[in-house]
Amino acid sequence: MLSKNELRYMLALQRVPNLGDASAKKLLNHVGSAEGIFNESKRNLLKIDGIGSYKLKELHKKTNLDAAESELRFIENNNITVSYFQDKSYPEKLKHCLDGPILLFRKGNIDLKHKKIISIVGTRRITPMGREFCERLIEDLTPLNPVIVSGFAYGVDITAHTSAIDCRLQTIACLAHGLTQIYPKSHQRYVATLESNGGLITEFWSDDAFDRTNFLKRNRIIAGLSEATIVIESAEKGGSLVTADIANSYHREVFAVPGRTTDIQSTGCNNLIKSQQAHMLTSAADLVYLMGWSLVQKTRETRQTQLFAALTPDEQKIFDFLKQSDKELLDTIALHCGMPSFKVATVLLNMELKGVLRPLPGKFFQLN
Repeated sequence: MLSKNELRYMLALQRVPNLGDASAKKLLNHVGSAEGIFNESKRNLLKIDGIGSYKLKELHKKTNLDAAESELRFIENNNITVSYFQDKSYPEKLKHCLDGPILLFRKGNIDLKHKKIISIVGTRRITPMGREFCERLIEDLTPLNPVIVSGFAYGVDITAHTSAIDCRLQTIACLAHGLTQIYPKSHQRYVATLESNGGLITEFWSDDAFDRTNFLKRNRIIAGLSEATIVIESAEKGGSLVTADIANSYHREVFAVPGRTTDIQSTGCNNLIKSQQAHMLTSAADLVYLMGWSLVQKTRETRQTQLFAALTPDEQKIFDFLKQSDKELLDTIALHCGMPSFKVATVLLNMELKGVLRPLPGKFFQLN
């Protein structure tokens, strides 16, 4: 954890124009501290490979430290949590991104330890079909107790956040501005609930206003925080495709929900799948299978009642059959239910995700 003095210099370092996070990390690794960088001569700093005079042009301006002092007061007065990129509190996945922010500011009850972290992004002009898919996907993923990350914008973003809250899952909003404002303003009504179920996270200072160029920087945090990024709907061009591209550059898994060829809001997703930049996602089962995740049952009686009432016809058929016996083999289930084995395997996985049944050794399955 940074001392107050070192945080002041770290803030000043973050504020230096033209430097960038990757170069700042290079300076920190070479010199050892942010204060040391400001006390080091420009001549010695220029000896560091990849550090040119343009990047150091405004390093020693007094305005950097003055601004840092003001921001430090804001942090202290508003109980803002600050994470330095080498701290234990800094998101583990983001540590592996060379261009990850040297400092992150956050509010709320964010806990990322031992969690499956999923980013969900997409168009601001979400269709009813896209909204329904997003809500169902998050509901079906609830047994995994994942953290849902998005950008708090209109459309897919806010649907992902509110669906996570409805399922009592932790959700994190990555902001493209400072913590003194909310964009769009209409989403202010969600902030209190979101902070109790996760929180807000940003690399931008308190006085950094909404700016379209900030979205590109914000998108790398969304991609970097997560093990998997899911694009639910996207036109041919859009910020969610940028996020998917960044996630691929970080060697993270990317998923896209397919749509009809005539749907404008599916063009981007279809292109991602066609160009093999994303796995096709049609259900929660696809994500669980391709990520190699094992299920951890999240039991709640009220939750189970809702899930049992939401079985598909195929799931209901298997459920009715398994009620008659203690446990059954996958092939036996397929035979008695009149479905091919490959289809039964998918249906069983969906039912497992819903908490209806559990797998046993030897390809046996049993109702919970």
